[in-house]
Amino acid sequence: MTHHTKRVMILATDGFEQSELMKPKANLEDAGFETTVVSLEKGEIKGWDQKDWGDSVSVDKTVDEVTDCSGYDALLLPGGQMNPDILRMNERAVALVREFGMSDKPIAAICHAPWLLAEADLLKGKTVTSWPSIRTDLKNAGANVVDKEVAIDGKLITSRNPDDIPAFSKALIEMLGESADKRELESA
Repeated sequence: MTHHTKRVMILATDGFEQSELMKPKANLEDAGFETTVVSLEKGEIKGWDQKDWGDSVSVDKTVDEVTDCSGYDALLLPGGQMNPDILRMNERAVALVREFGMSDKPIAAICHAPWLLAEADLLKGKTVTSWPSIRTDLKNAGANVVDKEVAIDGKLITSRNPDDIPAFSKALIEMLGESADKRELESA
C-alpha cells in the first residue's frame, strides 16, 4: 500500500499573523504532513507579531506558479489583518481559494482569513467563526456566524484568534487523517 504524504498549501503574504502561520505549520509537519508556503511574489514574506513586524518565512511558490490545487490535500489560511486584505485583491489568490472549495478539499481559515472565503464566494449557508471585526462581512456573504474556538462545516474549518490555534490545528490534522484512512480503505 503506497502512502502518499499529504500536502498542505499555506497561502499568505506580508502581514500574516505570525503565530497563525508558524504554529499550525509546525503542528502539521509534526503530524507528518508537508507544507508549501504560497504567496504573491518570490522571496520571503514578513509576519506580524501582535503589535509589530515579526519573523519572515520563505516562499516556496508564487500563486502564478501553482497551476491548480490538484497537488495539495488542504489549504491553510492564516490571519492577520493585512494578509487576507492584500490577498483578496489578487485574482489568482482568490481563484485558488475558490478552487479548493469547489474540489471539496479541507480549507482551514483563522482570524481575518475568512475574508478570503467571502471573496471566493464559499460562505453561503456555511457555519463559520472569525475575528469579531469581520463577522458582519461574513454574515453579509451568507454565512451563519458563531463564536467558538473552532467551527467545522463540511470541509471548512474556521477559528477566531491565536488562542484557538491548538483546536484549529487539531481539527485540520484530524480531517486530513480521516481522508487518508478513507483512501487506504478504498485501495485495500
